[in-house]
Amino acid sequence: MHWITRSGWPGNLLALAAGALTTLSLAPFDIWPLALVSVGLLYLGLREAAGKQAAGRGWCYGFGLFSSGVSWVYVSIHDFGAAPPLLAGALTLGFVAGLALFFALLGWVWARWLRQAANAPLLDALAFAALWLALDALRGWILTGFPWLYLGYSQLEGPLAALAPLGGVWLLSFVIVLTAALLVQLPRLLPQKAALATALVALVALWAGALGIGQHAWTSVKAAPISVAAMQGNVAQSLKWDPQKLEMQLLLYRDMTFRSRPADLIVWPETAVPILKDHAEGYLEMMGRFAEDRQSALITGVPVRQPNAEGELRYYNGLTSTGDAQGTYLKQKLVPFGEYVPLQELLRGLIAFFDLPMSDFARGEPGQALLEAKGFKIAPFICYEVVYPEFAASLAAQSDILLTVSNDAWFGRSIGPLQHLQMAQMRALEAGRWMIRATNNGVTVLIDPKGRITEQIPAFEQAVLYGEVTPMQGLTPYLQWRSWPLIGLCVVLLGWALWRRQNALR
Repeated sequence: MHWITRSGWPGNLLALAAGALTTLSLAPFDIWPLALVSVGLLYLGLREAAGKQAAGRGWCYGFGLFSSGVSWVYVSIHDFGAAPPLLAGALTLGFVAGLALFFALLGWVWARWLRQAANAPLLDALAFAALWLALDALRGWILTGFPWLYLGYSQLEGPLAALAPLGGVWLLSFVIVLTAALLVQLPRLLPQKAALATALVALVALWAGALGIGQHAWTSVKAAPISVAAMQGNVAQSLKWDPQKLEMQLLLYRDMTFRSRPADLIVWPETAVPILKDHAEGYLEMMGRFAEDRQSALITGVPVRQPNAEGELRYYNGLTSTGDAQGTYLKQKLVPFGEYVPLQELLRGLIAFFDLPMSDFARGEPGQALLEAKGFKIAPFICYEVVYPEFAASLAAQSDILLTVSNDAWFGRSIGPLQHLQMAQMRALEAGRWMIRATNNGVTVLIDPKGRITEQIPAFEQAVLYGEVTPMQGLTPYLQWRSWPLIGLCVVLLGWALWRRQNALR
């Protein structure tokens, strides 16, 4: 125990390894108990660390987490950004080191302002869980956010999954951190009977309660199932924006659709039409007539050019519908460097990665109407948007069915696409709604309201996914209240810990 908590490199190395364990608790490994072990080791390592030491130990944890969990960034920069291996590696390390600063901040704030004395182990554990959640929220917001690798995703196949409709992935993360911290504090809790009883009651209520409500349905069926045909074209990223390959791609999706079985809803992936919508009107009208003849709705990804609120002509990553459908949606959550370049006056032209196709998109306006298909409201999420819990909940609350389209070819054959899929599954579970996920090269699936995959086609193959989804009605507690109850709890816990710490110092 002293070896873990004392200052110096052994504890820092352990924090580094603990961060990497979190990645193993998430897709595609899904060893969910490692999330508890990971947090427990960091919490123990911060028990006696001073401010700077705690910040360094937190940074080591974050570096271990992100260097193992988002290694696919190297694939995007090197394979598709044409950066040499050394430069791609340096940029990836810089990205990872920057993200690790969030955990450095966690360590410093914890040691400097919130950590309690040994005689307050229950409050100590509660405050640590609240601080963890606050830093997760900050990471999902600052500079457009990077809400990736949240601990709660480890519970998609774990015993806490049923709590997601109550408080989203945030509640799952809170319970994991609180559980790990209370287990570490158990020796200090044993002499304090009231605190020990409170801790045990809370843990039993959370874990047993999650198992008990697992079969409860928060939403109900609105209408009969509708049939779906989702096209997976498997177009190589190197060909995606090649003007000489444009006709090939348009013919590909046309022919796949013409040959497919009749379906109520036909879905093409993100930018399946790799040309501006106003240049593809004839093509889209032809596909619309085909869909109407089949009494089908067709939704496809397509870039859109139109004036913004100031009258400037801008480009957007969009979804449009035709046939027995209506509406166009413009993506609101953009991928840094992939769809827009921060500080582009300085960075554009330095390397090919900063001049990628599609890297000058504008952000769609908030409050857009949902898509409508076959008389049902479809909540659309383009690629990265599905990883934002609060944003997704705001659209899902208005919808009957969820839809996410993506082009995960940017990730190559890394673990990125499977992590992305896991987050889409969590959105379906939080909302209690069916989700259609259509991608260029995988993973194309249908997901039920419990977050389970019901239909799937192999990745990296050209194929059509057939299945049915059921329109749903009603709101889960998370869609009704979002994170506000949990935010209130965390504010109270952090305020209580700060007040008690300052009182103790005085």
